[in-house]
Amino acid sequence: MTQPPPPDHGYGYPRQPPAYGQPPYPHQPPYPYPYPQPPAPVPARRWWQHPALIIVTLFLFPPGGIALAWRSRWSRPQKVVATVLAGIWFFTPFMGDPPQDPKGDAKPVAAATPATAAPASPTPAAPPSFVGQNLKSAKSAASKAGYDATSHDASDKSAGQWDDDNWKVCFQTVTAAKAGRTPSLDFGVVRVEWPCPAHDGEPIPYPKMPAVVGQTFAKASETLGPLQLKAVEAGSAYLDVTLPAGVGDWTVCFQDPKEGKELEYPKTVTAHLKVTAPGTACPATEFTRLHPDPTPPAVTDDDSTSGSSSSGGSSSSGGSSSGGSGSAYYENCAAVRAAGKAPLHRGDPGYSRKLDRDGDGTACE
Repeated sequence: MTQPPPPDHGYGYPRQPPAYGQPPYPHQPPYPYPYPQPPAPVPARRWWQHPALIIVTLFLFPPGGIALAWRSRWSRPQKVVATVLAGIWFFTPFMGDPPQDPKGDAKPVAAATPATAAPASPTPAAPPSFVGQNLKSAKSAASKAGYDATSHDASDKSAGQWDDDNWKVCFQTVTAAKAGRTPSLDFGVVRVEWPCPAHDGEPIPYPKMPAVVGQTFAKASETLGPLQLKAVEAGSAYLDVTLPAGVGDWTVCFQDPKEGKELEYPKTVTAHLKVTAPGTACPATEFTRLHPDPTPPAVTDDDSTSGSSSSGGSSSSGGSSSGGSGSAYYENCAAVRAAGKAPLHRGDPGYSRKLDRDGDGTACE
């Protein structure tokens, strides 16, 4: 077994390369030769190098604190920061304005004047009243007056106000605003076609259909105007009378809706007024003719018996008179219903074209 080469071999000593996978010169230690000297011992910290003492001194007496900071074991950046902060703290009192001599600024004392009460600060003016206005217009005017505006359903319901143009203001309340905020107005509203309730939150007294029977068509239209109905249409009170272009002076005989009916949504209601010409009396019932067809002679039992006992030739020739609609006559559908014959079909006794208004072959459905 070969001996490792001495550590202090001379010049020219042949060196053999280490085997593959072996560290170079395994006899050498991992640190350079010779062994390094051990580090010098850290001197003990003196009492005046304590960080708490330095910080207190920097606050109470900045020059002394700065001197202690630079003799401490702090790092250089820490010493620089401590020095800058202590310097600012030390020179701040000297950077203010010098005190002024009160004697030099003495001014003559003004003569005493009787104390007067300071004028009371003006209170904000009350908001204008927007009751009765359209909600959209009321909100715009309230905003110009310096108020925020909100709204709620003034009825016993809680409908939302999607379109401000369809609502009107019935009540308004000023909401107390917090300090620094804009005061607010709360509007109690209903739809424009409805009347306001007596108090906020109560049911709405919906409008009722007034009585217009006996008035002229022009006067009736004027009476129904405030309801804002969808339309007011005129019709003839008699089936065989055609209306002229203008019926303003014609008298109303029948109305639909009837008197006293509540109109919750008047804008969807069409009033139908049946009128008659001036000087012409109103019919007792609707669907009446002013000039009814002449009443045919009544057929007796003897006539029907004699007709049935005639010869075959005469029976065949007169069959049309014994059957069909000529054997009975009804003034109107009310008479048909009273006789228990409704409905009548074409060919039934008593059927007539005037009773079949739509011409489908069935009268008084």
